[in-house]
Amino acid sequence: MSEPISDDLKEASRQLSAIKTEMARVIHGQDRVLEQMLIAIMTGGHALLEGVPGTAKTLTVRVLALTLSCRAKRIQFTPDLMPSDVIGTNVFNLATNTFALHQGPIFTDLLLGDEINRAPAKTQSALLEAMSERHATIDGVRYELSPIFTVFATQNPVEFEGTYPLPEAQLDRFLLKIAVEYPDINAERAVLEAVHRGTPSDRLEAQNLKPVLDVQGLLRLRAMLPSVRVEPGVMDYCLKITRATREHDSILLGAGPRGSIYLLMAAKARALLQGRDFVTPDDFVAMAQPVLGHRLTLTADSEISGVTRDEVLQSILDKIEVPR
Repeated sequence: MSEPISDDLKEASRQLSAIKTEMARVIHGQDRVLEQMLIAIMTGGHALLEGVPGTAKTLTVRVLALTLSCRAKRIQFTPDLMPSDVIGTNVFNLATNTFALHQGPIFTDLLLGDEINRAPAKTQSALLEAMSERHATIDGVRYELSPIFTVFATQNPVEFEGTYPLPEAQLDRFLLKIAVEYPDINAERAVLEAVHRGTPSDRLEAQNLKPVLDVQGLLRLRAMLPSVRVEPGVMDYCLKITRATREHDSILLGAGPRGSIYLLMAAKARALLQGRDFVTPDDFVAMAQPVLGHRLTLTADSEISGVTRDEVLQSILDKIEVPR
């Protein structure tokens, strides 16, 4: 007989559900995207949002910041963006005859990196180093970033002219790659009706969004994750999924140990979001594509034949026995 879920975990689950409900008042028809963004923020990971223009990627990050009562900034990546435009620089002050630190936009809680693949590699690296180390080094001095510093970067999946695709090692820094798809007809109708009433979703001051948590509350929520239980057989299922990506004939380069770690963390956050204090195999199945998909490099033959990463992952999941 399973142990009852503790009051602390119940409260954590209730708060996560409340954040999602508040966000869904403004972001229509993107329940899966909202859930995965909450999983990213819960685990302290970063997320890459991929979708065509006009699917509310920027708005979703702004809404998340409001419900968490935290700071949010945005960088529009362009080919001429310099690393100092991201992390900041020291500027000489003629009045005081001294240098003063001018902090870049990464000194925030949530950072939206819009069209990250439009920046040159050097600028991408400056951001990705901050994502990994959670500090910025300016003129040899180290500056700590926010304890909840989280990057939500976007890229357009259909427009590649003038872009610099992220290499595999940098893609591996993202906990999740979240596919943002078109809303269904009912959700899109809700968007139109809001515009018709004169309260479009992007006018956030008219939405009366209520903060559900603050920074300290989110840190307390993150501290709950180790309490989510994973049975040994279910843990082995996670390992089998990740390790199978290294042996599949269609995959040239599979997911590394970071992929296993991120898959476990994401599954635990999903379990908590769904009101459970234990992970099930379904949690790993649900998170396999967003966690592992962007970590796989297909063979040339697979690319030519049109096989997708989703299809390869599904074939792996189909072959692995599910623990009971």
